[in-house]
Amino acid sequence: MFYQNRKIPLYVIASLLFGLKTYIVYRFIFNIELDNAMQEIILFINPFVSAFLVFALSIWFKEKRQLKFTRYAMLIGSLILYFNLVFYRNFTDFLTIPVLFQGSNAADLGSSVMALIHIPDILLFLDVAIVWYLSKKYGTALSVSYHKRNKVLAFSLSVAFLMGNYILAEIERPQLLQRTFDREYLVKNIGIFNYHIYDIVQQSKSKAQRVFADGNELAEIEDYINNNTTDNSKSDMFGIAKDKNVIFISLESMQSFVINNTLHGEEITPFLNDLVEDSYYFENFYHQTEQGKTSDSEFLVETGLYPLPSGAVFFTHGQNEYNSTTEILKNNGYTSNVFHANNKSFWNRDVMYDNLGIDKFYDVESYDVNDENSVGWGLKDKPFFDQSIKYLEDLPEPYYSRFITLTNHYPFDLDPEDATIDKFDSNSKTLNQYFQTVRYTDEAIKEFFSDLKASGEYEDSIIVLMGDHYGISDFHDKAMAQYLDKEEITPYDHIQLQRVPFIIHIPGQDGKVMSEVAGQIDVKPTLTHLLGIDDSDDLSFGTDLFGENRKGYIALRDGSFISNDYIYTKDQCFNRSTGELIAAETEGITDDEHTKQENACQPIEEKVAKELSYSDQIIYGDLFRFHDFKNENEETNESKNESE
Repeated sequence: MFYQNRKIPLYVIASLLFGLKTYIVYRFIFNIELDNAMQEIILFINPFVSAFLVFALSIWFKEKRQLKFTRYAMLIGSLILYFNLVFYRNFTDFLTIPVLFQGSNAADLGSSVMALIHIPDILLFLDVAIVWYLSKKYGTALSVSYHKRNKVLAFSLSVAFLMGNYILAEIERPQLLQRTFDREYLVKNIGIFNYHIYDIVQQSKSKAQRVFADGNELAEIEDYINNNTTDNSKSDMFGIAKDKNVIFISLESMQSFVINNTLHGEEITPFLNDLVEDSYYFENFYHQTEQGKTSDSEFLVETGLYPLPSGAVFFTHGQNEYNSTTEILKNNGYTSNVFHANNKSFWNRDVMYDNLGIDKFYDVESYDVNDENSVGWGLKDKPFFDQSIKYLEDLPEPYYSRFITLTNHYPFDLDPEDATIDKFDSNSKTLNQYFQTVRYTDEAIKEFFSDLKASGEYEDSIIVLMGDHYGISDFHDKAMAQYLDKEEITPYDHIQLQRVPFIIHIPGQDGKVMSEVAGQIDVKPTLTHLLGIDDSDDLSFGTDLFGENRKGYIALRDGSFISNDYIYTKDQCFNRSTGELIAAETEGITDDEHTKQENACQPIEEKVAKELSYSDQIIYGDLFRFHDFKNENEETNESKNESE
């Protein structure tokens, strides 16, 4: 048929097949939110527009080369789409250039990657097989030989389609390419392949920022920080833990919905539930990580800056100058160390830790790891804490020690003999297993507290526990809705699920449940405040959680925010206390009142955008190299010593 009429060239067949496949992946595999008919139309047309733009390039080649170009373009495009799909299944996000340069992490992922690959995925390469078959069977009969004018016409047509797609996207979301905090919006409006091209351009621009930075940019940023995030007041909690050791436990993938909650009638986290009773527990504490996940949470705690919109700062800007929590504490007599039974190079920690001023990293080489005491990502949490105590006891005091757990990590595997609660029963294997590994970590923390008391380290320390990031992505919304007994997980619910535990346990203190909105960016000033350390010279975007002059909102990396009154996400403004969409009901209110409601989130939205932009400028431009924190801290300490 193809040979006889030659009406359907291979590049057209490839465009139609690849466009259709891409749309199916967008619509039914990626969990992309569609809010209106315009978004549905754009989502449908952009796969075909992108496919035609690429495959139409083949007409500029000779007939045999056309077939080869089409075949390999089909294969490469399918691999790019599939790699994004595998990444999306775990992170509900899309690949970026910095993430690709973090490929050294892949060797350590083990079962995590295998759990993301599904046998039916082979169907996503069916169109590749069809194109290869047709090109081999019919050969140059499927090629075209256009005059130059027709080639230019075809190219112009593909560009016109692309511009039409972009115009529709701009109508649906004005300033699309200027408001790039949310990669889902970019993929939804311009397609995953155009998004990758845009990402390459953005990364090139960010690399140039450091070259052209001269430090003058800091004046405006300092002014903003001093007027909006700095709180120099001293609450009753200031210095309450002066000169005490700091034991900081990073709870891998632990979200707040498991705290004081049950499964099969049993408490999921019985020890943490008890610990909350005599600790300062922040029930509205949100993780603020992005693609760097655990390393992003470390970055937030150490610097009080936001992570980058793509990639992990630990990788992309590990050599920058920072004024870390570690360095501030070191200037006040503390030693510092991190305990984590993983390869020292994972997330580029060996480089970044040295740059942050951390004295010692107890990595996997410091532990006895074997088949019996490891699962999933490595050493189980119970032997991890058990083997760490001997190191902790030998540390000079006061010390600042961070522990990073591993067992409650995707895909949440656990040996049957370690499981002390039954699995959940849903369509999500991930969520079903999650509760068992959470319970195991809870039991490991309980044993660690007992060891701290037995070793004598407990009384002279404050113990901070923090969830590092979410464990259950919105790829598992159906199962999560089942557990939470909801009809569906709304954008409002999704933001609320970004809450992670944050517990400050000070032996001898009664503690309190704190309900104000808080986030990981606030940890640094909160710690220095409790330890009685003056951090007035620091430049960060967090505020002391015990202070009275808090800024009243928490920014997430995608531009969403949580304030005292509102939750803003995906261009929607919700009432924080009720979850209702602002201005959804217009009956009985005036036009002015309706306009006021619609704009309720706008003032904070603008501040969040500015704050994220300032933080990015600091990192991309390495601006702290122009600011001498060390001398300022030394001057502060000298004045302090003279007064004593």
